[in-house]
Amino acid sequence: MTDITFGLDTFGDVPQDDAGALLSHAAAIRQVLDEALIADELGVDVIALGEHHRSEYSISTPETVLAGIATRTSRIRLASGVTVLSSDDPVRVFQRFATVDALSRGRAEVILGRGSFTESFPLFGYDLADYDVLFEEKIELFAKLLDERPVTWSGTVRAPLENADVFPKTESGRLSTWVGVGGSPQSVVRTARYGLPLMLAIIGGAPDRFAPYIDLYRRAADQLGTTAHPVGMHSPGFVADTDEEAKEGFWPGFKMMRDRIGAQRGWPPLRRAEFDAEIERGSLYVGSPETVARKMAGAIRRLGVGRFDLIYSSGPQPTGARLKAVELYGGKVIPMVRDLLADRSFDGR
Repeated sequence: MTDITFGLDTFGDVPQDDAGALLSHAAAIRQVLDEALIADELGVDVIALGEHHRSEYSISTPETVLAGIATRTSRIRLASGVTVLSSDDPVRVFQRFATVDALSRGRAEVILGRGSFTESFPLFGYDLADYDVLFEEKIELFAKLLDERPVTWSGTVRAPLENADVFPKTESGRLSTWVGVGGSPQSVVRTARYGLPLMLAIIGGAPDRFAPYIDLYRRAADQLGTTAHPVGMHSPGFVADTDEEAKEGFWPGFKMMRDRIGAQRGWPPLRRAEFDAEIERGSLYVGSPETVARKMAGAIRRLGVGRFDLIYSSGPQPTGARLKAVELYGGKVIPMVRDLLADRSFDGR
C-alpha cells in the first residue's frame, strides 16, 4: 500500500510573529500562500483550506485563496476542507471551483461538508432548524451540477432550476468532489449514494474507531450500485525536529484554540494529561518526523485509507514553526511513511 495521497490542511489560523504578537488576517492569508509554495516544491499532493467565519481564522473563502495559490504553483492539488455547502449556493460553489480548476489547469477539488461550526448560518441568513434539509437538498443539486449538463431541479431551500446550464465548464468534464464527514452513519451512506469519495474528519480518540464507517461506506456503495472510492482521513498534528520540541511548541496554541471552542460548547478546559494521551493513543500526530511518520503509517495501514491530510495549524503557532512543520512534513515525513508502507514487516503498530 504505497500509492497514498498526502495533504496538508489549514483553516488559516492567525499565527504569531517572532515577538509573540498576532498577525493581521491579511498577513495570515499570505502566510498560507508561503506554506502552500513550500508544500508544492516538496511534493505534497494536496493543500486543503477550510472555511470559517471566526476571528481566530483568516480564511472565509477558500476558493479565493486557492485561486491565488493556483497562479504560483505547478503541481499541488487545491482543495477546500471543507466548503460549508449548507450555507452557500451550489451553483455558485460549482462556478467558483470550476474557475479555480481553470486557473490551475485541472488541480481543483471541493470537499463539501455541513460544517462543525455554525457561524455561517446566521451570517448568510439561514435557520439552524433547517440544518439537515439544507445540506440534503443542496448536495442533491450539486451532484447534478457535476454532470455539467443542463439541470432541472426543485426543492424547498432555493429557487428551482429548469434546464439551466451552468458555466464555466471544466476541461476534464468533472470537478473533483469529496464529502467531509465527522462520524454520522447517515452522512456516510449519503456520500455512497452519490458515488462521491469520503473524507473522514478524525480529530479525537483512537483512529481505529472509524473503521466501521469505512466498512459502511464500502457496503453502502456496493448495495447502491455506486463506486466506493479510496477513503481519505484528516487529523491534526505538528512536526518539529524532536518530540519534545513538537509537543511544547504545539501545546500552548492548541490549548488556546481548544479551550476557546470548548467554552462555547460546554467542554471543560483541556488538561495536559489529555493532550499527551491523545498524542500517545489518539488522533494527534505530534512529534519528530520519525514519530509522526510511524503513527501516520500505522493509521493508514490499519484503516486502509488512500489519503491522509495533516491539519498542520491549530491555534496561534509562531510563523517560523509553522513553515518548519510544512518543510518537515513534505521533506521527511511523507518519504518515511512511504518507506514504512512498502515494508511488508511493518504491522501498523
